[in-house]
Amino acid sequence: MRAVAPLTDMAPIVHFICFPAMKFHLQPPSSFVVAALGTDWIRIGTTEYRDNIILTPDAVIPGWAPDGFSALAEEAFAGLRQYDPEIVLLGTGARQQFPHAGLVRALTAARIGVEPMDTRAACRTFNILVAEGRRVVAALIVR
Repeated sequence: MRAVAPLTDMAPIVHFICFPAMKFHLQPPSSFVVAALGTDWIRIGTTEYRDNIILTPDAVIPGWAPDGFSALAEEAFAGLRQYDPEIVLLGTGARQQFPHAGLVRALTAARIGVEPMDTRAACRTFNILVAEGRRVVAALIVR
């Protein structure tokens, strides 16, 4: 029979690891992001917009597609090329709608991706892609 040492005879080994103190600071984002969204408005930072807008990491351009999705023209999409995006998020309002392929021809010919989705999804996706440092443009139909 083997003798077993009682637990009190075993000295515990304890290691302490000390980390320097960490201090957090609240900083405003370095680019534009969607802060909130309602049925007929969108808040970028602290500014509320009630018009359809183009949103880039560096700018908010109100007045895009003033007559809504049904009145979109090829020129509205071709104008988005000036922002040099790798992808365009098309927020089509409360529900997802797909533009005619001819409308986005200028973008697809330039190898720029176009992703139609409802405006809420486009806002969420924009914030994520901006955080990743991607060259993204959101064309958002708010009303």
